Amino acid sequence: MVDDKGKKDQVKGGVKEKTGKLTGDKEKQTEGFLEKAKGKVKEAASDAKETAEGVKNAVKKDSDKEK
Repeated sequence: MVDDKGKKDQVKGGVKEKTGKLTGDKEKQTEGFLEKAKGKVKEAASDAKETAEGVKNAVKKDSDKEK
């Protein structure tokens, strides 16, 4: 499985949001906005997880050097 980090949700949401604006469909526009926001949250969570893993690995590496 490919980890898209929420990029697909952001793109799909952007398309829905713009389509809603063009057609005057406020519900579709709002749905797109929320989907785009969901994608951004997924991306931020993924980035935070990667950062935490990097810190954990650095601490472990540092700890191993001290032994």
